[in-house]
This record gives sequence, structure tokens and C-alpha cells, in this order.
Amino acid sequence: MKKGRHSRPFYNIFHVEMVTIYNIEALEALRSSHAVQPHEMKLFYNALFKHARGWDEALGELPELAREEVERKVRFECLRLVERRDSAVDAASKLVFETDDGHLIESVVLRPQTGRTTVCISSQVGCACYCSFCATGMMGFTRNLTASEILDQVAQTNRLVRPEGRTVRNVVFMGMGEPLLNPDALCRATDFLTQVRIFNLSGPRVTVSTVGIPHAMESFAQRFPSVQLALSLHSARQEVRQRLMPQARSFPLAQLRETLGRLSGSGTVMIEYLMIDGVNDGDRDLEALMDYLGGLDVHINIIPFNEYAGSNLRGTPRSERERFALRLKDAGFKTTLRYSLGADIAAACGQLVRHRKEAVRGAG
Repeated sequence: MKKGRHSRPFYNIFHVEMVTIYNIEALEALRSSHAVQPHEMKLFYNALFKHARGWDEALGELPELAREEVERKVRFECLRLVERRDSAVDAASKLVFETDDGHLIESVVLRPQTGRTTVCISSQVGCACYCSFCATGMMGFTRNLTASEILDQVAQTNRLVRPEGRTVRNVVFMGMGEPLLNPDALCRATDFLTQVRIFNLSGPRVTVSTVGIPHAMESFAQRFPSVQLALSLHSARQEVRQRLMPQARSFPLAQLRETLGRLSGSGTVMIEYLMIDGVNDGDRDLEALMDYLGGLDVHINIIPFNEYAGSNLRGTPRSERERFALRLKDAGFKTTLRYSLGADIAAACGQLVRHRKEAVRGAG
């Protein structure tokens, strides 16, 4: 990773008062104490977050005296990019970041033909949900990410794609971890992403995927009504869903259906349905899904299962996925048949998993 004149060593004993660039309250206090005008601070924020410029360029928007203080007390990056893998098939990129305490997390950059660049970000180190179809679940859970660590994935991705003439237009919380089990950092990061003066992403440009935690879904939707919630449903049969997703025992389908009814009244809810051969792709599964979602304003995404080492599950053949999706459409459901990006670099949905640290460092 290139370092500018003002870049700092990643491993360092930071000053006790040092804050990240995502601590707007602390930055505003610095602005006030050094008589920086609001319009000058706005230019600084625009350079950092809207235009994805480097640290030197952003500092150049501040008066010289304030510039020195900001450089001394504010930390530009809180993650270190240790590996980048680019797909040879579909222009996806997997980014592996290291935290201060030595943990590895992954983000995925998606460059679909629509031209709108999307970054899929992590909210936790590992995951405590242990879904049987997800490689991340094999890691177990280590800790929640801070809001700064969540946001740094977006900011660094923005700077990475800037030379391509791109900017991140969509942020998806579908990486490692269950976002709603890290609610404080999730809400702080979402607020930051959607603030007009900072990243300025509209609510529909942000999507939060969840295994289905009813009270947390409703609480988040009340605070961010325009942000998309995507429910990983994967089966409308309780016994099947429990085998796939242990969390389903605590939050059964009947309870989730009540929550979906309330949420869909204020906007379309996304339903994620991962198709696994011989598990949830039969006629009985289709009928259960249509019965379960009947009368709700939902959009169903049919997703292929991405196989990974250590799993005995197999994806439903494409022709069968297409048939499944067509029957849903014929029944009047808004349905999209999705195709995975980044499968050749283990960056597709369900494939994100921590590499051994030695392997990552050796790849450079």
C-alpha cells in the first residue's frame, strides 16, 4: 500500500487524544478551538468522504495552524490493507484488512455492468450465528467491529476505485458477521454514511442483511426507515430453516412473519433465498414460501449457493433456480434471479472467511 508524506505507521503507540476521521464530534471540537470556519471544514469533509482524496490533499483544505493540529491528533486510517484479490471472471475484488489488534476481516468490491460500484462490508470479526451454508460461521465469533472500522472499509474502497473513475454508490452489510448483533456500531456507521455533509448516500443505497432478529429489525427500521433491510430467509419451513440457521430456534418463522408484516407496510422488504440442492428447492419448499410471503410487499432475491471447502452442501442447478424464480413471478411476487460475483476468489456470498495470518502475509 502506498504511503504519502504524512502517512503514519500502522502499528504505533497513538497519542491518548488521537481520534479517527470518523469521530465528527471530536473533529468539530478541533475546528471550534482553532477557529476553522464551517465552510473550510466542509471542504475538508468533502475531500475525505465525497471525493475520496488522500490525507495530504484533504489537509490542504484547512488553514495551516489547524492542519498541524489535525495531523497530530487525527488518525487517517484504522485498518491496514494486507491483501487484494481481483477476479479474473467478473471484475470483483476481495480486500483483506487487518485491525489494530491483529484480526483479519474481508470486504468485497463489486463492479456490475450497471456501473454502480458496490462494496460489501463486514460488521464483526467472525460470526456467532453459525449458519451451515456460510463459511464465515466456521470461524466462530471474536468481537464486534467499531463504527470506525466499519466505515474505514468504505472509505478505503472509495480511494481504491477512484483511479478507475468510480465511486462507491452502494454499501451492503453482507460481509462477515450479523450486523444487528452489533447495533450501536451499525447505527453510528449508517448515520455517518447517510449524512448529507459526509458520504451523502441515500437510504436505499445502504442495505443491511440479517438472519432475522425481529426486535432489532424493527428498532433499526424505526431509526432508518429508508435504509433497506434484507432478511436471509432461505426456507419458509421451520424445521428446514432451523437446520440451516440455528438462530431460527430463537426467532421462529411465525414471529418473523409478524415483523415482516409491520415492516412491509412502510416499504418493500428484501427477502434473500439461497437455493441449496435437495434442501430448500423442491415443490413443497416453493409452496411454503408463497404461502409465507403472501400479502406482503416484498422483493425476493433468488441466490445461488456458493460452495466452499468443508461443506457438504451443493447449489441448486441454474435451470432449477430459473424455474423456481419463474413460478414465483407467475404467482405475482417481485422476484430477481441473482448471480454471484467473485466466486473464483472466494468473495461471493457465504464464502468470506478469515485466512491464516501467515498465509496472508506470505501472499505479499
